[in-house]
Amino acid sequence: MAGGVRVQEVRCRGCANCIKTCPTEAMRVLTGCVHIISDLCIDCGECIRKCKEKAIILNEDEWELLRSQKKLVLIADPCFYVQIGSCGSPFLMKEALHATEMEDILDCEALAFDVAAYAIARLVESERQEHLPFISTYCPAVIRLIQINFPELIGRLVPVESPLESSVIIWRQVTGRKDELTLISPCPAKTTLVRNPVGRELSSIAYSVSIRRVVHDILAGSPKMSGEESHKINDRWIKWSITGGESRHISSFARRPLRTVSVSGLRNTIDLLTELELGRLRGVDYVECRACDLGCIGGVGTHESRFLSRLRIDAMKVDWKVTDEEKTHIEKWYKKGVWELEQAIQPKQRLPLSSDLGEAMAKLKEMNAIYAELPHIDCGSCGRPSCRAMAEDIVRGKGEMTDCIFKLRDRIHDLSKEISELSGKVPHAYGS
Repeated sequence: MAGGVRVQEVRCRGCANCIKTCPTEAMRVLTGCVHIISDLCIDCGECIRKCKEKAIILNEDEWELLRSQKKLVLIADPCFYVQIGSCGSPFLMKEALHATEMEDILDCEALAFDVAAYAIARLVESERQEHLPFISTYCPAVIRLIQINFPELIGRLVPVESPLESSVIIWRQVTGRKDELTLISPCPAKTTLVRNPVGRELSSIAYSVSIRRVVHDILAGSPKMSGEESHKINDRWIKWSITGGESRHISSFARRPLRTVSVSGLRNTIDLLTELELGRLRGVDYVECRACDLGCIGGVGTHESRFLSRLRIDAMKVDWKVTDEEKTHIEKWYKKGVWELEQAIQPKQRLPLSSDLGEAMAKLKEMNAIYAELPHIDCGSCGRPSCRAMAEDIVRGKGEMTDCIFKLRDRIHDLSKEISELSGKVPHAYGS
């Protein structure tokens, strides 16, 4: 199934710079071009950042085609609303969209994020301390990373739907409309949320485009805004764009002080998940991880600098105190269960070496023997991210030992030595 990352083969030079950045070893450079193993890809976007040739790009839908539709209804990741300096609030960005003949579902989004935060607070409080911490399910790349590299932590993922999905459910119930919605996404992981969702059979969102595309369109139109808000909506949900924002939102609904840990960036996320897997986070209630630096504002599909976006969000005056009227409205939707995942999240197993257990064990033994002969320096010259990945490819019949440049050099040396020895021999018939 199509993911959030696409390779433009005509631009790829086979440099292999991208394969080392992949946390799940989902990339290979074969026949001079990079290939992605879709079953292992978590759509974190690190390969996009690394590729200098722009051969790896976001696999988004055609914006020009979507823009040509008469009714274009958008659902935006919270970080979209801080991407333009002249539109310093969600309502100004909403007005800019309307000025360019586009519509968003801002009101329902704000409610959906409140409902998700409320649901998580109730779940955390209902669990015994030894069963905590829960792990956030907001970042799809982190979910897939856990499914592949940390399957033991699957049970710690909080069973709460992405607020982006529940926003659409709420919007449809409130308005009765059935328009197809397009997600304005900051990263390939959120794009995959639409095409290959986790925890549900099908996404309630139809299409996905990058924030960069939409912002460029808005700026090209030079929209004029009045700046008048029709009604006030709390901006606390915008904080989900940055590290720690989700945890702070959840804490505003908690009935007791919560101990939370928030990290961003793949390296920090992997380190934290490793600590959690080893049982070193006792006493923590909730873990919030984001694959991108500083949070969703650091996604590869954004328009604005993540540092400027962080400044704008930090400058927002957010009232964390939930009014009785807001709480009543939130509890109403909470009881409807719009926040619940449709399906339990399952681990993603790597393709086995063989369907037969005995044969698989024999191939594993062969793979370990091949790996023992390799140099173990993980140089990437063979087009694989590591020597172990190459050993696995050889066992699967997708490579040869001479793909390793060091083994190829040794083979050439042995052949040249053999040729030299043979050239010095005189045929027996001509011997003295």
